Amino acid sequence: MKSVQAPQPLIVLKEINKSFKQGKQESHVLKGLDLTINEGDFVMIMGKSGSGKTTLMNIIGFLDRISTGTYLFRGEDVSLLNENQKSEYRNAFFGFVFQQFFLIDSLNVQQNVELPMVYKGMNNSKEKKEKAQHFLDLVGIGDKLKMKTSELSGGQQQRVAIARALINDPLLIMADEPTGALDSETGKTIMETLKKLNQEGKTIVMVTHDEDMTAYATRVIRMKDGAFEEEVTTV
Repeated sequence: MKSVQAPQPLIVLKEINKSFKQGKQESHVLKGLDLTINEGDFVMIMGKSGSGKTTLMNIIGFLDRISTGTYLFRGEDVSLLNENQKSEYRNAFFGFVFQQFFLIDSLNVQQNVELPMVYKGMNNSKEKKEKAQHFLDLVGIGDKLKMKTSELSGGQQQRVAIARALINDPLLIMADEPTGALDSETGKTIMETLKKLNQEGKTIVMVTHDEDMTAYATRVIRMKDGAFEEEVTTV
């Protein structure tokens, strides 16, 4: 009988504090946070504006530094990485999806999706196109390959952004209010896409303030005033 392997910790945060200085004033945004995210989790971080959820996302995604505490990513201490190494890690292991799609209007859909591969130094045009086609098919818009992004609906643009986030086969998808700029029906479609990716093994960390989104997560963490208020495991 095969033993079931326990989920491996992807991210371990210990006693994380983050402060910002504005003149002589110091704002304590994150307060002693402890968090472990395992491979295969779909973690939803919720809280009102100013609760610290976006700052936490930025720290997890190597976009901001901690003030004090320890951040281990795949067992490695993030504080020991320089900015170039962090950038390499981001491109290799993270896929980012934002409320604003951050697509480049002058490029077509295929070119937008290929961008992370370009940054990674991949030069094989045939391989890049095949991968772009694969991930656009995966999110249901494989027929839009040559269209300008400005010709797409908001939901289609967000699917392009998701395909772009997936193109380097990241360990972790970071989604910051990915449905915030979409109508409710389109938002539901995007969330179903993310849920499907999670069921296929992708780890997802998402920030939202929309209570309707909690049904898609495996863990829901609520933040208030820079601290964790409660956590609910939904599976």
